Formats: sequence, structure tokens, C-alpha cells
Amino acid sequence: MILGGSLALGIGAGYFAYLVEDTAAPSKDELAKELTDVTETSQLAYSDGSKIATIRSDLMRTSVNSDEISDYLKKAIIATEDEYFNVHNGVVPKAVVRALLSEATGFGGSGGSTLTQQLVKQQILTSETTFKRKANEILLAMEVEKFFSKDEIVTMYLNISPFGRNNKGQNIAGVQEAAQGIFGVNAADLSLPQAAFIAGLPQSPIVYSPYTNTGEIKENLSAGLERK
Repeated sequence: MILGGSLALGIGAGYFAYLVEDTAAPSKDELAKELTDVTETSQLAYSDGSKIATIRSDLMRTSVNSDEISDYLKKAIIATEDEYFNVHNGVVPKAVVRALLSEATGFGGSGGSTLTQQLVKQQILTSETTFKRKANEILLAMEVEKFFSKDEIVTMYLNISPFGRNNKGQNIAGVQEAAQGIFGVNAADLSLPQAAFIAGLPQSPIVYSPYTNTGEIKENLSAGLERK
């Protein structure tokens, strides 16, 4: 039994090495530049997929420093997105195995990504579901954890993640825009209930956003805006 497990582990490690053999480990400066890049663009394309042009998107975003973000929100996003964030090194092995099996079989939810992996996927990689992309995501997540503190990682995540729409119907990203556009306060001043509401938005930003694309309040989510 032990021999079989060791063999499977060895095969898995070898396959992982094969998948990432063409991926050069980035430097800390290279990672920092990519992870904090807030330039948003959209691709215009013909029906055959060929590109027409690249234009700036309408995404509203304002980056803030760690001390400008409520501790309530940092704790809430960790509790919501990655309960093992403070103890793992970028990946949770069991969750990765589940995710890979899900991608291979087509059964079950995707899941499996830590907060660090989500940051890498949003800022560096594409969202395609291939083993190679997942392997690179794992490799880069571990590199991020090697170079940056947990607080730096959660701050970067909160600055780049989408949070739906604001009270003008504009698409928003980053906690400062979310705090201002939904509750009319700075990210540092979010209360516990407000932080809990915002922390749930990245899972499905447009669906969970309390506002429509015209800035009107959705009937079923109006109660969330009354949180103090």
C-alpha cells in the first residue's frame, strides 16, 4: 500500500515537472509588476476570432495600501475564499487533487484554488481549464508565497478582484471602489457586517452585486445595503 502510494506520488511529481518545464521562475520584481498591474483592457474581435483592436475597459478601480483596508474585510475574505490561507504555502494538496480530478472527469465543482492561486490566475494566467495551466498556477502560487508576506498577498488580491457594480451601475474592482460605491465609506472604515457583504461578492460579482447596470437597487438585495 505504501509502495503504491509512493509510486503514484512519484509519477505525479514527474508529470508536474513535465507540465512546468517550459515555465521560467519569475523574479520578485517581475511578479510584483504583474500582480499589481491594474490596467484593464478588452479585446474586440471578428466572428472568426481575429483581433480588431484592444481598448480600455470601463472597469473602475482604485488601489489602496494595506493599512487603508479594514481588518474585518481581510479576515472576511480569508474566511470566505481560503480558510487555510494563513498556514499553506500557496496550495492545498488535497484541494488541488480534487480540482484536477474534476477537470479530468468533468464531474464535480472546480474549486481547489487558494486565494494565492486565484490572484495568480487573475493577474498572470488565463482561465482555461487544462492540466498545464493548473500546474503553472501551482508553481507560480508557491513562488508568490516565497516572495511576499500573507498581508501583501491578501492586499494585492483585494485590490484587483472584481466586486460587481457601484451605485452608478459602473463595473468596479478593488475594495476601495466597492466600499465607496456600495456603502459610501472608505475601505478602512468598513464595519463587520459591511465587510462580510463585500467579501461574498468576488464569488459571483455581477450576480451578487446589489446594483443593476443602471445603478438601480436590485429588490432582493436591498437589505444588504442597510448594513452598518
